[in-house]
Amino acid sequence: MTRVLTIGGIQIEDPVILSPMAGVCNPPFRIIAKQLGAGMVCAEMVSDKALVHGNEKSQRMLTILPDEHPVSLQLVGYDKDSMVQAAELVGETNADLIDINMGCPVLKIYKNGSGAALARDPEYAASIVRGVVERVEKPVTVKFRKGWDDGHVNAVEVAQAVVEAGAKAVTVHGRTAEQLYSGRADWDIIRQVKQAVNVPVIGNGDVVEPEDALRMIEETGCDGVMIGRGALGYPWVFREVAHFLRTGEKLDKPSFEERIMVAIRHLHLLVAHKGEITGVKEMRKHAAWYIKGMPGAAELRNVINAQTSEDGMERVLQTYLEDMSAVAV
Repeated sequence: MTRVLTIGGIQIEDPVILSPMAGVCNPPFRIIAKQLGAGMVCAEMVSDKALVHGNEKSQRMLTILPDEHPVSLQLVGYDKDSMVQAAELVGETNADLIDINMGCPVLKIYKNGSGAALARDPEYAASIVRGVVERVEKPVTVKFRKGWDDGHVNAVEVAQAVVEAGAKAVTVHGRTAEQLYSGRADWDIIRQVKQAVNVPVIGNGDVVEPEDALRMIEETGCDGVMIGRGALGYPWVFREVAHFLRTGEKLDKPSFEERIMVAIRHLHLLVAHKGEITGVKEMRKHAAWYIKGMPGAAELRNVINAQTSEDGMERVLQTYLEDMSAVAV
């Protein structure tokens, strides 16, 4: 069954979306996710004030490469004027959508009123959305959580407020801010939000297998699914979910060889994008995720973490692959 998701005129062929994970969703990872089946990719959150003040690192985070589209850039902040100014800067980029982060539960983000803290005041949150919508032409979306804690569940109220203010779609993570990423996601809150608003609703939380995605859609009525941690080291999840939603058939898991070759490609993309020192340093965590569950992964992880050069990292991964092939023979 073909499921096309349209947000403010932006067409997403497969409603399977890469979540905007901080420290992960840079152009190299987004390109790999897109090529392996993600219908849309989201960039890691960018601070509004850092953008407005001309922070060079934050400005580089607005970079979008040709192979990524459609792509969403996410802003995080609490000051309305600053968020509007930052959105105008994002509006000048080649991003397809602008997302406003109202769900990040990390202490350094919410302690200043940003992220999940912003959703505690739906009226003020909506005023930010309204201000941004009035000043940019790109579709604006909002991502938020079930609520602050089990005693303060307000996802439906937040959804209604931001949609009334002009949001073209919302993403609901079925956990509270207090939960962080522990416990089970509450998919029923996604269903409640879907019934309360007339824009696309994207569900987020506990989708790691194709069957999870279909069950979320069937149980909640949501229009698409967003996958975050389930894609770390396993971007094939997008291809598997997209294929399953279209055909009802499960694809074979990637071979060890494919997993290592994609890891090497990821390494080259990171070094090309961030330089050798930073690229290799960031690749250590990705490589550890790619090899998770493989024979000898613990020992290999120690070797990976000692690498400081692109050639060294590639050689370690290539040697591992050759050793695996020799054992198989």
